[in-house]
Amino acid sequence: MDSLVEMLEAVEDPAWQFVGIPVITVVAVYLMVRTRLVQLRHIPNMFRSITQRAQRDSGGRTRSLSAFQAFAVTASARVGTGNIAGVSGAIAMGGAGAVFWMWVMALFTASASFVESTLAQLYKTRRFDTFKGGPAYYIQRGLGSRSLGMAFAVVFIFCFALSFTSLQANTIVDTVTGAAETAGMADVGPLTWALAVLLVILTGIVVIFGGLRKVAQVAQNVVPLMAMLYLVLGIAVVIVNIDQLPGAVAAIFGEAFDFQAAAGGAFGAMIVAGVQRGMLSNEAGMGSVPNVAATADVSHPVKQGLVQTLGVYFDTWLICSITAFIVLVTYSDPVGADANVGAELTQGALEEAFGLFGAVALAVIIFLVAFTSILGNYSYGEANVLFFSDSERFRKVFAVVLTGVVFVGATIEVDLAWAIAGVAMVVIALFNLVVITILAPTALKLLRHYEDQRRQGLQPVFTDTDLPDIENVECWGLEDVQFYLDERTAERT
Repeated sequence: MDSLVEMLEAVEDPAWQFVGIPVITVVAVYLMVRTRLVQLRHIPNMFRSITQRAQRDSGGRTRSLSAFQAFAVTASARVGTGNIAGVSGAIAMGGAGAVFWMWVMALFTASASFVESTLAQLYKTRRFDTFKGGPAYYIQRGLGSRSLGMAFAVVFIFCFALSFTSLQANTIVDTVTGAAETAGMADVGPLTWALAVLLVILTGIVVIFGGLRKVAQVAQNVVPLMAMLYLVLGIAVVIVNIDQLPGAVAAIFGEAFDFQAAAGGAFGAMIVAGVQRGMLSNEAGMGSVPNVAATADVSHPVKQGLVQTLGVYFDTWLICSITAFIVLVTYSDPVGADANVGAELTQGALEEAFGLFGAVALAVIIFLVAFTSILGNYSYGEANVLFFSDSERFRKVFAVVLTGVVFVGATIEVDLAWAIAGVAMVVIALFNLVVITILAPTALKLLRHYEDQRRQGLQPVFTDTDLPDIENVECWGLEDVQFYLDERTAERT
């Protein structure tokens, strides 16, 4: 097992340093320039878009997920171990300056999140009572290559949906058993197996018997709750250690530009830690979020692009920042801490502030965030499984496999889970970033179309006849958006 971890880490580090980060940076800057900083110019419209209601059928049931439900599902996948274990790990590996580069890359890669989610909306297709879409679909419809779409879907299912699911389950067990040990439990072995079984049961109930709509229902109820709980906990820790706050802020900005550390390689390690763990958290440009962004019922593809851009900020600038301050106001020198891959550093900070209550509180929060991340990752994987077949039996087979992965992930070593996730992330990100760069002109046409209507004071609505040069568009006929056209007319009269 140790040799496998070492092999994966030997691949992961140079892949990020010499390929992943340069490609991500170049693509992000290119898209920022081409979109004219869409991720900053349209922040007000992000909040407008997230509140748009979805169409309903004659029985009162929505045609698919609403904009907010799609946001909640992607947030449930984003707000997971990357925000708690990942951020504390980045600080342990790269110091406080890694937080600054995490913030910066969130701003940069938000443009990639906008483009990929806009494309997913444009090229979505209908499945029963929902939509489906994602990178595999915009590869097929936008690039005209089903075989390349299938290749992406296969890589994504095995390298993202399954390995990241394993990581979430692992972190739940890691944190809950850590809290149990703090409470005095000598042997946590039986607890580990009990948690693994519990996670399998809960996951199976939702994904096997419920599917995407059930995931959305759980996410829209749990995500706001868990975000609020974590925010309150983080603020409480900062208040307890308020005298350390100025030093923590100074460390974030001071160490971010500590070029003296570059001579020893520490500067590069800090940037790698910030970028890598930041992307693991917000998933911008990685090709994961578009799988759910495509399921939303909206009046214009750009609207879901804006909503998911807001998701990047929610994840990194809010949730990740909470973890960063929890750690930095507690530890004066967290670099090189033993918890360089898990959530122990965050858990230790909470124990320092609140004793056993802090450890238990974090265990509860991680259970919520990681479990909803498992559900979100299922939704990502489902879209790619359905790329091969719409069969409900095929979907349920995948759901059963995923529950099995939950059990395995709950029982393996944490360093193996992180190593697998790290390698998977760079493979998926590079694949998707190349594709969205090629298809960026299509997203830009949609952005101009959206902005033209906004300038006219209109609620943006898109139909496939508006941009007839874009081919292979299925779900944007006049009949598909008539509800929104009627709604816009009613608003103007």
